[in-house]
Amino acid sequence: MEGRTALVTGAGRGIGRSTALSLSGRGDRVLAVARTENELRSLAATAPVEYLVEAVGTAQGCARIAKEARRRLGQVDILVNNAGVDLDEPPIWDQDTTTWRRTMAVNLDAPFELTRRLAGEMIQRRWGRIVMVSSTAGAIGGPSMAAYCTSKHGILGLMRSVARDVAPFGVTCNAVAPGWVRTSMSDRTAQREAVQRGVPVEEVWEERASSYAAGRVVEPEEVASVIAFLTSEAAAAVNGETITIALGEVW
Repeated sequence: MEGRTALVTGAGRGIGRSTALSLSGRGDRVLAVARTENELRSLAATAPVEYLVEAVGTAQGCARIAKEARRRLGQVDILVNNAGVDLDEPPIWDQDTTTWRRTMAVNLDAPFELTRRLAGEMIQRRWGRIVMVSSTAGAIGGPSMAAYCTSKHGILGLMRSVARDVAPFGVTCNAVAPGWVRTSMSDRTAQREAVQRGVPVEEVWEERASSYAAGRVVEPEEVASVIAFLTSEAAAAVNGETITIALGEVW
């Protein structure tokens, strides 16, 4: 596996950062993409990872990412569509189209854009790995989460369709569906909930942990390790699958 190239979006922190470190640590050449340069600089100071400051929320941004990835890496063997947003949403009757469109642009349109731009080259080389980062919210609905849940359900449909397209060519497409993971994005949702309920944010996290039989939440590194497997040679027979990473909880 040494010598593969990988593009990881949303790599400045959380699951994306851990994934970039995991792939780099096994010998892959990684281009990490995020909007915040200081986070990417921190990542690059930790491991031999290249980075690109760019937003995935527009087709033009995704086109620039794909072009730059080709220029720097020569080719993209591994694509990890991890970038995502979880915006503050009201109940559906108060939902606005701005929040809906922004959520879809980052969580669903960007994986579509990057996959369609890079999968063809994987097909030509007869090797490639694509991983979509969904969520347990891709299997269930949640209150005041219409846009987020829809986007995470949608990415699973995209993954399954892509998996059928690429299967004859030695390329795979799979998804991971993490439960509660202690990341900055999840912490913002916990802070919003804490404010609404008038409780400390740590109480929200304690409740999230206690909702799992294991009594804890998932670590970003644990999600990254599953992504690393799915992007390896060992996972060649795994295609069109969603791996739930939620400490044994059934969704």
